[in-house]
Amino acid sequence: MGGFRYSRAVPLRAVLFDLGGVVVGSPLHAIAAYERAHGLPAGSINRIVVATGPGGAWARLERGELGLEAFYAAFDADCAAGGCRIVARDLMARVAASTTPRPEMLAAIARIRARGLKAGAITNNWVGEEPGVSALAPHFDVMVESAFVGLRKPDPAIFHLACERLAITPPEAVFLDDIGANLKTARALGMTTIKVDDPGTALAALEGVLGFALR
Repeated sequence: MGGFRYSRAVPLRAVLFDLGGVVVGSPLHAIAAYERAHGLPAGSINRIVVATGPGGAWARLERGELGLEAFYAAFDADCAAGGCRIVARDLMARVAASTTPRPEMLAAIARIRARGLKAGAITNNWVGEEPGVSALAPHFDVMVESAFVGLRKPDPAIFHLACERLAITPPEAVFLDDIGANLKTARALGMTTIKVDDPGTALAALEGVLGFALR
């Protein structure tokens, strides 16, 4: 394909982005703010999400198996069983308010596509998320949303699906995410990975990988 030529064994053809915490504001920050506001131990909600695993309310929400209304009661129960009493409806309102697009990321995606590379998104989301990250679809060649494909990160299958839809192989992609478990799966598949803590730092790292300016 056209665009920048890379001096590597497998040329890069695409950049894949997580959305929350990368292209839009971080839901993790919103959850942390909820914990602080309600006097909950830091990280307690995420620990319950991890502990309940694939059968937990959060995972079922992100695979599209629960709508938001059913999720609220189920996640309240999961948290209560884990010793952490919350009001999931209020928590998710904070999360929804946090997902504001980051202009510098959208500008970088536009530059990536202008150079002839593909841009894709792999996001764990849910049906009924408003206004929802689905509104970002025009910025990408492909968007894979967990709630609509029945798969969620870090399941390798959702990464393979994104690559199939982009007509690339995993080693031909760079993947940016703010969660280590997701990056670990991507690396195991052969992707180049970048951890996003600060957007500017992450874009600088991506510029180093791609070899051209994104800002």
